[in-house]
Amino acid sequence: MSAPVVDAVPGTVDATGTVADAGSRRTTGPHVVPDRPLAAIDRPTVSFELFPPRNPDAAPRLWETIQRLGEAHPDFVSVTYGASGRTRVTTRALVSRLLRETSLNPIAHLTCVGTSRDEITAIVEEFLDEGARSFLALRGDPPAGQDDWQPHPDGVNTASELVELLREIESRRCAGSPSQAVRARVRPLSVAVAAFPRGNAATGGTRAQDVASLLAKQEAGADFAITQVFFDAESYLGLVAEAHDAGVTIPIIPGIIPSTDPARLLRVQDLTGVPVPRDLLDLLGSADDDLERHRRGIRAGVDLVQGVLDGGAPGVHLYTFNQHHAALDLLEGAGLDGGARTGRSAVPVTAPTATTPGTPGPTTTAPDPTHEGQTPR
Repeated sequence: MSAPVVDAVPGTVDATGTVADAGSRRTTGPHVVPDRPLAAIDRPTVSFELFPPRNPDAAPRLWETIQRLGEAHPDFVSVTYGASGRTRVTTRALVSRLLRETSLNPIAHLTCVGTSRDEITAIVEEFLDEGARSFLALRGDPPAGQDDWQPHPDGVNTASELVELLREIESRRCAGSPSQAVRARVRPLSVAVAAFPRGNAATGGTRAQDVASLLAKQEAGADFAITQVFFDAESYLGLVAEAHDAGVTIPIIPGIIPSTDPARLLRVQDLTGVPVPRDLLDLLGSADDDLERHRRGIRAGVDLVQGVLDGGAPGVHLYTFNQHHAALDLLEGAGLDGGARTGRSAVPVTAPTATTPGTPGPTTTAPDPTHEGQTPR
């Protein structure tokens, strides 16, 4: 894991270019504006991933999560899209409701799997007509029961081709409507893509191959990237350095999973091929109880967040699995919660203490049955 958070003297600048001030742990070098007060400093971006409710009974819990996560003032939330468009209707419904009923900025996931260009175009038009202006363009995973990714004969084969198609659709809409063209200038279409700190295990790709793919996505019109999960800062920082050397200039946001549930971590490992460090599993497994396991996982997550931010990451994207406790505890520990915990108790990330009545503890659930979009491909 990366080095732990070290509190600095308010008003000073450390070796990483960090300005310290009262009420904050750190703000990393690229975000520092030394002549302005801390409250005005451009904090690292914060974003979350959500997936549509699996059934109607899950919807109220999801909306409680959305409300709690919204208190952290995220820059955006992404909404996953199942294999072969399996959650097309529910993804669109969730994105639409987020646009209508919240101030959050939703990013709709979109994949190439099992879909023709005409079908993708129709799907994108639906999202745009609902008011969506942001997409995460993914190649996508094979449908359940299918080992290999098979391109649609009339579809697009790569995420970079999907980015190009999104830009073509937007250009065509603007050319056909002067009012649409004006609206597009006010709210430009934003396209994100995936990046892989250790290479894409699903394709057997190396990091170098993924960097080449990331460069192609950038050239196709991608605005920024979000990484697959990783568990050490050097994996992310190495990817960024290699991508920069190859000519990638778009921001690369690290995607991080709160490491509080060993079963979920192992499930993610099986699905993504990204190994969970044995020392992290041992650390969590040796905890005396769930609360202590949660504290240890949050502490490890804070160290990881601080490591990537100290290395220049523009922000963090948290895979929430539709739960808010761990995500907000992690952000609070890293000084990024945007005041979401003001006036509330949170699980401390320091040494174990007696449980305080009313303190929100870890929420232990079965691992999500799929990882559709949870670790973008």
